[in-house]
Amino acid sequence: MEETLPDERSPEPITVDSITRDLRALGLESGETVLVHGSLSSLGWVCGGAPAVVDALQRVIGEDGTIVMPTHSPGNRDPTNMGKPPVPDSWYDTIRERMPPYRPAVTPTHGMGAIAECFRSYPGVRRSRHPQHSFAAWGSDAEFVTEDHSYDYSLGEESPLARVYDLAGDVLFLGTTHATNTSLHLAEYRADLDLEVTDHASAVLVDGDREWLEWEDLAVDDEDFPDCGAAFERERPEAVDTGSVGVGEAKLLAQRPLVDFAVEWFESNRD
Repeated sequence: MEETLPDERSPEPITVDSITRDLRALGLESGETVLVHGSLSSLGWVCGGAPAVVDALQRVIGEDGTIVMPTHSPGNRDPTNMGKPPVPDSWYDTIRERMPPYRPAVTPTHGMGAIAECFRSYPGVRRSRHPQHSFAAWGSDAEFVTEDHSYDYSLGEESPLARVYDLAGDVLFLGTTHATNTSLHLAEYRADLDLEVTDHASAVLVDGDREWLEWEDLAVDDEDFPDCGAAFERERPEAVDTGSVGVGEAKLLAQRPLVDFAVEWFESNRD
């Protein structure tokens, strides 16, 4: 196994204790609801890796608060939507018949980073049922956040994103940016935009049996998320706290003002 070398950006090891101090200095407090987007590699040389970050988050938030992370698994999809890389037409039937069903405790994340992948299997963590756009949560409102996640329109009003909004939660960037800010998808659903409705399918378990489930969703687009996020930070600086966790830039943003701002921004700036 390849040895992990110390990060030259880190003057000393980054530990659970130091991450805890950094999170509190940023403004994160016990009892809050926080939706976390994290990049482990951006934080520097973390002693213990992803579990150290999760441990620190739990220490700061406590059981009276709630930690939420996106735990998406986009590979469980209809073969006609597999584009990177595409699969041969002759494989379509086999994929639809043999794709393993989504199982919250088993299905790995894809493209979510090491912190979310670690978090999803932590003791006490609940994960929503959506086969592609699941979220995981831990803490006092974990069930409220993750239950009844709609298959259709999966990032809209019946999604964990909307439940974080209901709880007046925050969004935490740990070495990440607005480019992956999933809360902006909720704003897309709420904005008066002419978004196409698209068909999807995934393998799921229904009463213990595998089924190929068809569902529909909006064709959302995150291309302008960085511009929208930058505009929010300029116009609503009181809703954003900036600092560092490890050697990585960190931001704590109030989700309700962010989503409300983005609804108006999308309506004004998208064609």
